[in-house]
Amino acid sequence: MTDIRVVVNGAKGRMGQEAVKAVSEEPGLTLVGQADMEDDLAQIIQEFQAQVVVDFTTAAAAFKNTKKIIETGVHPVIGTSGLLKEQVEELQQLSAAKQLGGLIAPNFAIGAVLMMKFAQEAAKYLPHAEIIELHHDRKADAPSGTAIKTSLMIAEARQQTPPPHEEKEILSGARGARSHEIPVHSVRLPGFVAHQEVIFGGKSESLTIRHDSIHRESFMPGVCFACKKVVELNELIYGLEHVL
Repeated sequence: MTDIRVVVNGAKGRMGQEAVKAVSEEPGLTLVGQADMEDDLAQIIQEFQAQVVVDFTTAAAAFKNTKKIIETGVHPVIGTSGLLKEQVEELQQLSAAKQLGGLIAPNFAIGAVLMMKFAQEAAKYLPHAEIIELHHDRKADAPSGTAIKTSLMIAEARQQTPPPHEEKEILSGARGARSHEIPVHSVRLPGFVAHQEVIFGGKSESLTIRHDSIHRESFMPGVCFACKKVVELNELIYGLEHVL
């Protein structure tokens, strides 16, 4: 069986460098090209006859990049976070029109996917929840795509929405942002890579579900798996959990 031909976009970034290394070493995949912000992505895709493009660029560029990948008839594997719900839906429509498989994943770490699924299950029984996500100080977007995805999964799973209670912020933003009516708190500090905990509160008890990515290589098994999986799909999937 012929190896799947892969181009990594955002190859000069920290995640991109890890993706280049992982794809180069993965059986069944061949790294045929690398691109970055200053390059003509469509030209590189055509030049190297890529089948899959892995994108780890910026939130500002991800939507345009994904459209370009789909328009060239190549399978996108998008790890850049920050895409809005309406942007994902538009990309899914473009992909459906071409019957082209692809994947957008807020988080490619297998443990992070499990953390989200466990949180979704817990929300059925403990509807009071808050999310704390912690990332390195160079992460541009907040909250993270993983936190937004987790809040959606919790909101869909819980049987009731806790009623609002009167509270006063002495400092604006002290209670965090709200995503699907769930408080989300973002921490940006040197020393972190990517971490998230979901805290549930019940009567005289609490439950904390936490995932830690210690190194960016933790995302690579999921990236390589996605590269192999998307060529079998005919739609654009949002979330790695749907193809595991």
